[in-house]
Amino acid sequence: MITAMTRRRVRVCLVLALAVFLVFGLRLFQIQGVDAKAYAAMAVQNGTATTTVPAPRGAIVDRNGVELASNTDGLTVTADPSMTSEHAPQIARILYEQLPGEIDYFDTIEKLRTPDSRFVYVVRDIPASEASDAVKAVRDAKYTGVFTEKENLRSYPGGSLAANLLGFTDNSGKGVQGIEQMFDDQLTGTDGSSTYEVSSTGQRIPMADNTVEEMVPGTAVKTTIDRDLQWFADQRLSEVVSSTGSAWGLAITMDVKTCQILQMSQAPTFNPDTRQGITDQNTVSRATQTVYEPGSVMKPVTMAALADQGLINADSKVRVPESMTIDGFRIGDHWDHGVLQMTAAGVIAQSSNLGTIVAAQQMDDQTFYDYLRKFGFGEQTGVGLPGESAGIVEDADSWTRAKHATTAFGQGISVTGVQMLRAIGVIANDGMGCDPTVVESTIAPDGTEKKIEQDEPERVVSPEAAAQVTRMMEAVTADDGTAPLAQVDGYRVAGKTGTAWRVDPDTGRYLRGQNLVSFVGFAPADKPRFVTYIVIDKAPGGAGGGSLAAPIFHDIMSMALERFGVMPTGSPSPEVAQYW
Repeated sequence: MITAMTRRRVRVCLVLALAVFLVFGLRLFQIQGVDAKAYAAMAVQNGTATTTVPAPRGAIVDRNGVELASNTDGLTVTADPSMTSEHAPQIARILYEQLPGEIDYFDTIEKLRTPDSRFVYVVRDIPASEASDAVKAVRDAKYTGVFTEKENLRSYPGGSLAANLLGFTDNSGKGVQGIEQMFDDQLTGTDGSSTYEVSSTGQRIPMADNTVEEMVPGTAVKTTIDRDLQWFADQRLSEVVSSTGSAWGLAITMDVKTCQILQMSQAPTFNPDTRQGITDQNTVSRATQTVYEPGSVMKPVTMAALADQGLINADSKVRVPESMTIDGFRIGDHWDHGVLQMTAAGVIAQSSNLGTIVAAQQMDDQTFYDYLRKFGFGEQTGVGLPGESAGIVEDADSWTRAKHATTAFGQGISVTGVQMLRAIGVIANDGMGCDPTVVESTIAPDGTEKKIEQDEPERVVSPEAAAQVTRMMEAVTADDGTAPLAQVDGYRVAGKTGTAWRVDPDTGRYLRGQNLVSFVGFAPADKPRFVTYIVIDKAPGGAGGGSLAAPIFHDIMSMALERFGVMPTGSPSPEVAQYW
């Protein structure tokens, strides 16, 4: 009896054992045979980690290779929510204490508890030491799942130097404003990745398999800017705007022959390195986006159009009335006078609105309009910077007699700084116009340099017309002109002052007593190399282009001539009669 029962039990146990082995065998066959690839993938996924290998953004350098925008090492703090979810509040508290001002406590808890995720960003782009200390603090508290990844932080070694030209990058590394936006596609590299085996606690296993997909660095951009000249102009302009309480200031210098811009300064500005001062008002490009009425710096353009038609030269006689009433508007000069007998050079030297109107009456509306367009007004300059304005030039068929008159001396037409610089550059370059440029070339990661193509210069006015207007403009900087403070020792200087009423953007009406003053000029006048344009908006009462803007021109032009080794030509300035 006992033997029979024992045998039955043995058989039952044997059957059960065989059944268990059969189940395990079938399951093993499924895992190793039918679902082998799927389970292998799961094993790899659960035992490996992939990190991004960030590609450094291309540098932006000046014409001599000095870095204006570069990269510094930083770290990003990441987390694996499958490992941090259980202790999210405790980990978030540690990170919040280690990184004050960088993260939000409650937002971090949500990130650390992200469902169905193995990867989240906790905080990006912070100094390496801060990130490392924060992660170490988490690990010292015996929590896992928080890591660091290498990042490239954008750095601007010059601080606010050329900030409005360079632009900056946002939190995602995308270019905003300026060259950073203009060349964002080229500057941005292609990230790589690194996949490696990790332990159950998320730690990397030394000597384990590691798969790397190489990153591709961004392309560098070589600008036409000279860093030292840019720094000097930045400082000089900022001093004047700050000390006078003006709204803003602009200074641009361009090589006459190549149309390469050597410096582009504005004040107030911002610091893209510290992010200080980044506001809509400070980050706008005054040179390309701000539109204003230029005032009397437009008069040389009017005279060039007349001279190109053979209607006027520097010695032409102009009878200037004491005032004029056109379409019901009374127009006068900035000084009281009776009837004057002035030469065209005298009209420019003394900046007579009335004399300019009398001379311009020799052109009909359409002819005048066509010349304005030839000089580049009413269209973008081709400099390529983001958000460039075309300015405002109304079609000739809408002009009134008053419109024709005021346009001749720079009111009733709106321009940008680069447009005005380009137009005066035409006169300095024997009547040839070319598109201004701020970028010379791009440099690939392998060092291959590719020049940026420029359109061929085009004839705007004749060399003879340009020469006649240059004579007129030299009279401006003479001792008896309106801008003797623009003189540069040893060099002949041609220039023009400007004063324009500011326009109220809300009402469209002029604000009497609030002026935009300016000075534009080139040197050496007998063999032009550089043209510099200075604008000061909302200048203090009584200030004019000759007293406020001309001294800034003098300092910037003096440094440009010296820095680039431009020798004086040695020829004396011509004597030009202002009256007859």
